[in-house]
Amino acid sequence: MPITELLNSRTEPDGSAVVRVLSYNVRSMRDDEDALARVIRACAPDIVFIQEAPRFFRWRKHAARLASKSGLLVLGGGATAAGPLLLCSLRATVERTEDVLLPLTPGLHRRGFATAVVRVGGVRLGLLGCHLSLQARERYDQAGMLLDRLAALDTPHAIAAGDINDEPDGRAFRRLAAGLQDCWSVRPWGGEHTWNPADPHKRIDAVFATKGIEVLGCGVPGPGDLPGITDADLRAATDHLPVLAALRVPPETQDA
Repeated sequence: MPITELLNSRTEPDGSAVVRVLSYNVRSMRDDEDALARVIRACAPDIVFIQEAPRFFRWRKHAARLASKSGLLVLGGGATAAGPLLLCSLRATVERTEDVLLPLTPGLHRRGFATAVVRVGGVRLGLLGCHLSLQARERYDQAGMLLDRLAALDTPHAIAAGDINDEPDGRAFRRLAAGLQDCWSVRPWGGEHTWNPADPHKRIDAVFATKGIEVLGCGVPGPGDLPGITDADLRAATDHLPVLAALRVPPETQDA
């Protein structure tokens, strides 16, 4: 099966669901909004984990506009989660959402998690979007809080994604990878580095999945990887590159 076909979202005959997940730091939509929406549409995601969503004046309107331009719906998060925003396609049925503000360290930005539980086909899935601290000690502590919060969603399977602000050899990144699958490491596809579009040389954005999920492919989509992706749009959209993952989630009956 060609890789692009393998990555297509679908429900399998056994009830498992192939879910297409995108993580993207959009820098408060301060760049080319139309280019940003074109990149998201070309990735055809079921779930989008946005970081640095607009947080101030009319932030809900900005989030709704991005969702509409991208052919998606707002699922949760935004300013009430201190920046992480969740979008979804009509394929996802929402069970519940919760925005979580993390402890504030004086002098540093407030951070938070956007969480949700959804059903896609025959599977029930926990979601957590994050944008971890620039400060190493706080970032490490937040990685632990992420693992605890993901477990507290109490779902058979879960996905966490976002801007980790750490590279794979960093303490926070390694803490997450010890408890979850780092999807790029499991099955790389496309490009590796997510920052910055003009000179990609760091992987600080990632998609993580719990152990029972099968990773079909994960990486930065480039012009040769997906129709509709152009280098011009990737450079104009924001100061990060997107991470796209295709994940096969087993049906709940396999975990009963």
